[in-house]
Formats: sequence, C-alpha cells, structure tokens
Amino acid sequence: MPQTNTERNERINLRLSTVAKQRIQRAASAEGKTVSAFIVSSALDSAEKAIERYEIMTLVRKDAMRFFQALENPSAPNDRLRAALNEHEERVKSR
Repeated sequence: MPQTNTERNERINLRLSTVAKQRIQRAASAEGKTVSAFIVSSALDSAEKAIERYEIMTLVRKDAMRFFQALENPSAPNDRLRAALNEHEERVKSR
C-alpha cells in the first residue's frame, strides 16, 4: 500500500533480540530494502490485514442474500424490542 503522505516526521522505537535484528536485516537485504523501509512496509502490510480482519465482514452468497432480504423486509418489532425502545426513550433525552 503506497504511503499518501510522504512527510516522515513520526518515530517508533523498539528493542529486539540480536537474532531478530539479524533476521530482519537479512530479509531487508534479500528484498533490496533498507531495514527501516522493510520494517515499515512489513508493518503496513500487517496493519492492513488486521484492519480487514476486524472491519470487513465477508458473507457467503446465501448469507448475504438473507441479510439483504431482512433489510428489505424487516420483521415487526416484538415485545422485547418495544420495551427496549421505550426504556431508551426514557433514559436518553433527544436534543
């Protein structure tokens, strides 16, 4: 993922074992990158994957169709939902 802001004024410091540092240096060298560039690109890739795991929901077609059908044809509110809405109205004052 390309960086949109090229101004680099933030810093992250970390401590790691000698073995971990040597492994990162070896991987960076293999990819023709500096250690800093390798760490940043690896961290950004990992960050994107984590964000996708926690913010994007993937449904199989069958489940997606059920979801859209529920949006188009919602069930009538039951007693518990009505009670919750009434309680919400009592607790939260609209501006």
